[in-house]
Amino acid sequence: MTDNTHQGRIGPNAVIRVAEALRKSQGQGAVTELFTEAGLAHYLDAMPTEMIDEGEVVALQSALRAQFGIPMARSVSRDAGLRTGDYLLANRIPRSVQRLLAILPPGMACPALVKAIRRNSWTFVGTGVFDADPKYPPRLLVTDSPLCRGATATEPLCDYYAGTFERLFRSLVHRKSVVTEIACQANHAHRCVFEVRW
Repeated sequence: MTDNTHQGRIGPNAVIRVAEALRKSQGQGAVTELFTEAGLAHYLDAMPTEMIDEGEVVALQSALRAQFGIPMARSVSRDAGLRTGDYLLANRIPRSVQRLLAILPPGMACPALVKAIRRNSWTFVGTGVFDADPKYPPRLLVTDSPLCRGATATEPLCDYYAGTFERLFRSLVHRKSVVTEIACQANHAHRCVFEVRW
């Protein structure tokens, strides 16, 4: 369900964690160059602490691919997603909920996690649309993903989501969970589809 109060806005992790991941792999100079190119130089002094306009995420992902090429952009984005998952586990998902999901069998933990992701999807899809099918193998679906909006490629581009989902599923459902984007709108698919297997 979309929260219309915040429609078109996305949590700041989509910017903060990309900066962290790029800094780790390429150094601060690359972060400065990327954020300047994306029109986000104002975040170089202080990263955002509130929801941001989804257009900034579109611009950042587009500049990341243009500046470093798709393979590097995908690697940085996936690392940023893993870091976002770590942040959510440390700061947003109550410890009691994490403990409960960890002791449930995957067949019960998975629908509970998918329900929580659906409930909070407004924080990461902006004006996009999230849907999911929790039956094994669970599939998480994003239509009009801001990560690949306006892009055309021969490979999937939404690695930030894949990394975030994978960290959450590995921690809360099954430690061998692997998330793969099996369809992407950048490849002319109807929507981006993330499949989880363990």
